[in-house]
Amino acid sequence: MKYAQNILETIGNTPLVKINKLFGEDFPAKVFAKVESFNPGNSVKDRMAIKMVEDAEISGKLLPGGTIIEGTSGNTGMGLALAAIVKGYSCKFVTNSKQSKEKCDILRAMGAEVIVCPTDVTPDDPRSYYSVSKRLAEETPNSWYANQYDNLSNREAHYLSTGPEIWDQTDGKITHFVAGGGTGGTLCGCAKYLKEKNPDVKIIGVDTEGSILKEYHETGIYNPENAYSYLTEGIGEDIIPANYDMDLITQFETVSDKEAAIWARKLAKSEGIFGGYSCGSAVAAIHQLRHHFTEKDIIIVLLPDHGSRYVAKVYNDEWMVSQGFLD
Repeated sequence: MKYAQNILETIGNTPLVKINKLFGEDFPAKVFAKVESFNPGNSVKDRMAIKMVEDAEISGKLLPGGTIIEGTSGNTGMGLALAAIVKGYSCKFVTNSKQSKEKCDILRAMGAEVIVCPTDVTPDDPRSYYSVSKRLAEETPNSWYANQYDNLSNREAHYLSTGPEIWDQTDGKITHFVAGGGTGGTLCGCAKYLKEKNPDVKIIGVDTEGSILKEYHETGIYNPENAYSYLTEGIGEDIIPANYDMDLITQFETVSDKEAAIWARKLAKSEGIFGGYSCGSAVAAIHQLRHHFTEKDIIIVLLPDHGSRYVAKVYNDEWMVSQGFLD
């Protein structure tokens, strides 16, 4: 018999899928999608969630019967919830009000307690999901604050798994890696591995309007006052997490909320890949940079999660019209 001992053993080894129709016949390069929704929690965050938990167990920060606390846009929470179920922990997750209802419902279905905080507050505001997460960790006995933003196990997970998978699946022919910039773990963990294999691989981070990642990468100046609210979930930041190594990133490309939503729908209808909101950001970035590529290029775009978490938003015509994204 061939089987997994538990659901956590099915994390990773996600497929690489050729993009055939999305960019048209005149698009010069070959594009392949690393489809991370094949992970059991339907997102790339499963990889770093289990790595953070296992490293916390080894270090003694997470003890038997403990409570996992995290601020999450939903996907990291799902990965942590899977680990908690298998390993016998409880979970308290803090998110913000812009996240989809589906994400909160899924986390509660997996046994987690979910606290929703306002979106339009600064990171140091006591009402922000950063501040509430830290306070809960201080107040909850036998708890561990995962802190995906500054926990370097996040980046290490992708250096050890996602990066090597991409290198092997492309036989080392990758020329460009495109992924959303959020906590920095996926982007910089993969970048570190790929750059070690071939320093010429270009690393393109995808940012969203309202985030400060692109500005910080280009200027080295952290100015949180330039951040403002946006709709795209899972990418962009108003802080600079410790998981970032900006020297690894060739450039950032900014994609609007509208373009991200439209291109997510295009991806579904042209390729049959039902991706999340920031999947649209990633493929839109490739379209925006199309004149930078040649026929010799092999582009790998990481698609982080599944469209089922955005049915009430991106894939809902009424919501799209209400945001001015569709006529």
